[in-house]
Amino acid sequence: MKTLSRVALVLVIIGAINWGLIGFFQFDLVAALFGGQDSALSRIIYSLVGLSGLACLPLLFAPLGESKTDTTSQSQNYGQANYATEFGAENDMTDINNQAKQSDSQSSQTYKPTDSNQSDDQM
Repeated sequence: MKTLSRVALVLVIIGAINWGLIGFFQFDLVAALFGGQDSALSRIIYSLVGLSGLACLPLLFAPLGESKTDTTSQSQNYGQANYATEFGAENDMTDINNQAKQSDSQSSQTYKPTDSNQSDDQM
């Protein structure tokens, strides 16, 4: 379905460009490329552009940023908060202070300064 939507959108864009050319320059690009407005190929192109416009009509009523295929994935996650940023998932930083405190306490326990006089007496 996604491929069909993209093809329809491309044909709608072609139709919009053609209408823009007709409006601004009185030049029908489809008719010029395919042998005039009355040729069978031009009529097929016009028909495909019109059908593509109808196929893209649901996009008019979809919320911005969503397409018809996105609504099914959103309905499965309804009610579940997503706190990720647009750059990807965020790292869990809640235990950083606890880990820093633990490493400080471990390093203070393992480090026992020796008195220089004791080392001289033992030699």
